[in-house]
Amino acid sequence: MASTLGLENKVVLVTGGTKGIGRGIAQIFLQEGARVVVCARREPDSLPAAGDNRAHFRALDVRDAAAVDGLVAAIGADFGSLDVLINNAGGTPFGLVADTEPRVFEKILQLNLVAPLLVARAANAAMQQQKDGGVIINISSVSSVRPSPGTAVYGAAKAGLDNLTTSLAVEWAPKVRINSIIAGLIKTEMHHLHYGDDAGVAAVAGTIPLQRMGLPEDIGRMCAVMASNYNSYMSGANVLVHGGGEAPAFLNASTANKT
Repeated sequence: MASTLGLENKVVLVTGGTKGIGRGIAQIFLQEGARVVVCARREPDSLPAAGDNRAHFRALDVRDAAAVDGLVAAIGADFGSLDVLINNAGGTPFGLVADTEPRVFEKILQLNLVAPLLVARAANAAMQQQKDGGVIINISSVSSVRPSPGTAVYGAAKAGLDNLTTSLAVEWAPKVRINSIIAGLIKTEMHHLHYGDDAGVAAVAGTIPLQRMGLPEDIGRMCAVMASNYNSYMSGANVLVHGGGEAPAFLNASTANKT
């Protein structure tokens, strides 16, 4: 399977790569001929695949520093290198800050900020020893750059991840490039939890300039481009992939300039 981006036989780790955005990312790298390892706490019923190229599963709690170090070491032993890390694992329940216990804040920050740092740190240690270094891509969210009521702590964690990306790009250069993708509203198998039924999804899509929600593969394609040598001068960037964003609410509320 020839890669159009030079990713054939690259070793790629996708955290949270068994479902949702992570699965879509894994699928794109598999299509490009990469050797893909996906990790999650539980093995799924099926793994991402492209023809005969199938993802390899490893069980991992990304919040466990020792387990993270062990997985990165195992990937090096089994595959010979770790070329690309996609820090995708994360998420949050809905909850207003005033109604949420502080211990929940800690769990959200642990999963969405501390865990990606742990995985990136372990990957960087391996990549620094490799002739060609490596690439780390953090999957962030538009919650990091706009108000995020109901998921405020998640938004704060993602904002921290974006800032961390810019700092680590300086600390780990020139061997390792690190960027983040600020993902917009993405339609996954769990979209009903955030957007409701088909009517809700359609209504949300109507607020986006491109008139559709993103798909996991949209994020996967951007990851593939970022990981390729075509993108070899980008590091420390936080890139918006959000279909044009969300139209300002005042445009609909205003009674002026209506056609």
